[in-house]
Amino acid sequence: MERGAGAKKIKVVLAEGTFDLLHYGHVYYLTGAKRAGGENSRLIVIVARDKTVEKLKGRKPVIPEDQRRAIVEALKVVDEAILGFEEMDMVRVIEKIKPDIIALGYDKEEIEKNLKKYIEEKKLGIEVIRIGRFEGKEPISSSDIRRKIIEEYQSQSNLNKWANNIISKTL
Repeated sequence: MERGAGAKKIKVVLAEGTFDLLHYGHVYYLTGAKRAGGENSRLIVIVARDKTVEKLKGRKPVIPEDQRRAIVEALKVVDEAILGFEEMDMVRVIEKIKPDIIALGYDKEEIEKNLKKYIEEKKLGIEVIRIGRFEGKEPISSSDIRRKIIEEYQSQSNLNKWANNIISKTL
């Protein structure tokens, strides 16, 4: 995409993920993806379908796919968010989007290896990068959030049982 003589090419950066229980690690990843494309970049994010998440992770996402897509697209750094194909098919995504850069998360080693092999075989000239993990005071993931919610719920539930037990003994 160019506008007039001397205009810089707009680099298309492709990122992907589930983005269930959106947290700062997701923002860090998407910001890094956008930066990888430089000043004139367009960040397109593929949001995994509910069925895909269930196949890969063995559970349904907490937030439905349409809402996850809308939440991701609402982020300032994201230019467009679209739902992935029903069957997890990065080849079709690459053919449709035609990115200059594919930005993967820190934990996507296997996908990176397979993508690089495919891109090299097809001589597509797409750069594949991985964005490092956010290393703040407390690394966070959607799994961490789920675990904390469950622990807090169980703690409150146990506290309520304890309090009810005390009350019933005093009456």
